[in-house]
Amino acid sequence: MSDTTFRAATIAVLVENESGVLARVIGLFSGRGYNIDSLTVAPVDEEGKLSRITVVTSGTEMVIEQIKAQLDRLVPVHKVADLALEGPYLNRELALIKVAGSGAGRQEALRLADAFRARVVDATTESFVFEMTGSGEKLDAFINLMRPVGLVEVSRTGVVAIARGAKGI
Repeated sequence: MSDTTFRAATIAVLVENESGVLARVIGLFSGRGYNIDSLTVAPVDEEGKLSRITVVTSGTEMVIEQIKAQLDRLVPVHKVADLALEGPYLNRELALIKVAGSGAGRQEALRLADAFRARVVDATTESFVFEMTGSGEKLDAFINLMRPVGLVEVSRTGVVAIARGAKGI
């Protein structure tokens, strides 16, 4: 891969679960003009002392290496891993999609939801809320199909990712 070729990077960062850590990570990106495409964070150990931040960004190989090096230098950071370089990994996103409609539009929304394995988590006489997990591309496709049917609102979690196999970051 050349230094000028852009690529997406899914970066997992294991950090101390303490006040201000997320702000420092975000500040690193914004202060240098790097874009964050997706960001998720949650505690990951029994004691609640560690959190895992998953950042999806893009840039040249040099920029991604700079991001990883700068993240690694932050004091509360324990580990930084570019999942694509570590080997095969899984990523998923969750979305709640609200669709309003009646008659044929309502039936079409249910038919499409069934085809995409979206689950109805709320229903009224005027609307549905679907829950769906999958790749960002799968969610985008479903959301785009819902637009003409009566899409009202979308809420997405952002990407969560984990390496395949027995080894952790």
